[in-house]
Amino acid sequence: MNLARLPVGGAAVIEAVADGSPVALRLLDLGFVPGTEVRALRRAPLGDPTLYELRGTQLCLRRSEAERIQVRPLPARETNG
Repeated sequence: MNLARLPVGGAAVIEAVADGSPVALRLLDLGFVPGTEVRALRRAPLGDPTLYELRGTQLCLRRSEAERIQVRPLPARETNG
């Protein structure tokens, strides 16, 4: 599954960043590296871009950028309340 398909509120672990293009290399530089947990926080009203959180940092990615990142979804966490 790619990061663009992660629902808002969902969490996943990054498995790979596709190809060796300049955009893919920049995503790696920003911290989108395999093994990192990422959460989708919110989406713009028209669905693009999406705000993600990883390693305590919040970043917006366009759908075309997020589609380059392969992730493994994590199970939903239980909330006490």
